[in-house]
Amino acid sequence: MGASILSIGSGALSAAQAGLSTAAHNISNAATPGFSRQEIIQGNNIPLPTGVGFMGQGVHVATVRRIYNDFLTRQVSDAQSSVSQLDSYHAQIAQLDNMLADPAAGLSPAMQDFFSGVNALANNPADIASRQAMLSSGSALVSRLQSLQGRFDDVRNGVADQMAASVDAVNSYAAQIARINDAVAKAETSAGGHIANDLRDQRDLLIADLNKEIKTTVVTQDDGAYNVFIGNGQPLVMGNQAAALVTMPAPSDPSRLEIGFQTGGVTMLQKSDTLTGGKLGGLLGFRDTSLDSAQSALGRIALGLAGTFNDQHRLGVDLSGNPGGDFFSIASPVVAPHSANTGSAAMAVAISDYGALTSSDYRLQFDGSNYSITRLSDGAVQTAGALPASMDGLDFSLSSGAPAAGDSFLVRPTLNGAGSISVAISDTRKIAAAAPISTRAPSSNLGTGAISAGSVDAGYLATPLGAPVTLVYSAGANSLSGFPAGASVSVNNGGVITSYAPGAPVNFVPGAAISVNGMNFTLSGNPADGDQFSIQPNTSGAGDNRNALSLAALQIQNTLGGGTASYQSAYAQLISQVGNKTREVEVGSQTQGKLLEQANASQQAVSGVNLDEEASRLLRYQQAYQAAGKVMQIASQMFDTLLSIGR
Repeated sequence: MGASILSIGSGALSAAQAGLSTAAHNISNAATPGFSRQEIIQGNNIPLPTGVGFMGQGVHVATVRRIYNDFLTRQVSDAQSSVSQLDSYHAQIAQLDNMLADPAAGLSPAMQDFFSGVNALANNPADIASRQAMLSSGSALVSRLQSLQGRFDDVRNGVADQMAASVDAVNSYAAQIARINDAVAKAETSAGGHIANDLRDQRDLLIADLNKEIKTTVVTQDDGAYNVFIGNGQPLVMGNQAAALVTMPAPSDPSRLEIGFQTGGVTMLQKSDTLTGGKLGGLLGFRDTSLDSAQSALGRIALGLAGTFNDQHRLGVDLSGNPGGDFFSIASPVVAPHSANTGSAAMAVAISDYGALTSSDYRLQFDGSNYSITRLSDGAVQTAGALPASMDGLDFSLSSGAPAAGDSFLVRPTLNGAGSISVAISDTRKIAAAAPISTRAPSSNLGTGAISAGSVDAGYLATPLGAPVTLVYSAGANSLSGFPAGASVSVNNGGVITSYAPGAPVNFVPGAAISVNGMNFTLSGNPADGDQFSIQPNTSGAGDNRNALSLAALQIQNTLGGGTASYQSAYAQLISQVGNKTREVEVGSQTQGKLLEQANASQQAVSGVNLDEEASRLLRYQQAYQAAGKVMQIASQMFDTLLSIGR
């Protein structure tokens, strides 16, 4: 009997000691990240049957259990992944928002200063100082655009660096999880199936850290190992084996960094939109949506401004009477062949209509017989049996070689547009402020007819005026004759347009707009029979500001987006889009932050260490330990009594 009581007391002492150790372990790890509270699971020993019934044999510690809820832990990881994604996205897009909306460093003040210089020239077209001021303000505008482009490139390079760092972090966590999977399996096997609580806590902490980098899906195997999947189900960790992510050039654009999945010596390119969640997902989402679209939108504004300004500048003449050239130099769109192309084709893309440009990229593909041009922003497709072909103001052509079936080319017309322009002229005399034609009504005319100063449109460049043209009015027929040979004439009378064949007499309508060979003018008043009106080349641009006025008017004209937006309104739209997205991501980040706090609170309510509770457990186990010791003391005394009786 004494021996039985001693054994029971010894078991109780061991159980109390285990409880004390577990409570102390909890207290010491109260601030350890990822630690789950543990508790001992006690069980009563199998009682012995006796003549008076079953006699209890005390207690044993069945195992040490961690207080853990898989669902709550997954909720915390998922919420952490969303918060990390939005925080990463917001940190990047806030840079764009601050840069574009800056009232001093943004594009708006530079555009305003440039057109102020154009207006000053229009007020005094022969003044060299005004011409120099316009050139200087043009150079300042170009510098501002190049500076903004440089900032975009800096952000893009920073994103690439962070992507590489995030990939390294993902690989490090994956390797550690695989090692702990192996350690858990070995430890639990050697321990007879008991759970390796602290190792599992470490692994869950690594999963949480991994979710800060990229969203994962975790599947627990029968042996307790974690299989970790990312993207569309790519196995990042399988038992004690870890795959790896790598950064690699995009096959369609070597300058662009993409993510590859590497396993078994094979690397597979991953679609960016499948790698969601975490810092990496935020970086990819920002780059592929906000950064690309904002940079392309800025490039479209820059190219649209430079291209339409050039178009109008070419319709004027300079101080020497020479036709105007390009005011701005513009680079051609970027065309990148796919790395898997097998043909020898080199494609060329030119901008034919700056007002029709979009901010989208395009993919040109050849299927062996037909070409297809896909606008990547919305998936719109245009097919052609041969090149050249046109879409959205872009002319696609084959510059050399021949394509093979399946070849494709990525076309980025506007992405680098803001950094590709420069001022093309340095001589102030070459600014084409004057119109290329002048008009005159001789003083010998007898009637009151008058001819307007005249202007030209883009059609004039195809048939520029080489010699004076004299129009003669016939009172009997109420018509005009003497128009350039072979040229058709149109007359716009209040919106009603009448066309006349080459050589046919043109009816005179006072105040109607007359157009011929790209020249536009009006005749008004009451001319007399035989009165003449002449149109001649303008051989001197001094004192003529008609083209300068047209250049200045471009500031408020809807020249972009197919005639729906001005330069300033297009830039305001860009600022609004970036600002709204910044606010959207910021609000989303705050909301997800609250959800993460709630998920953490729920998880900690179950698994976290409460020091007050642990202190009470220490007292309880201490008392149990003392009582068990008293039991052993009594058992010892009983045993001594039995021995003394025997003597």
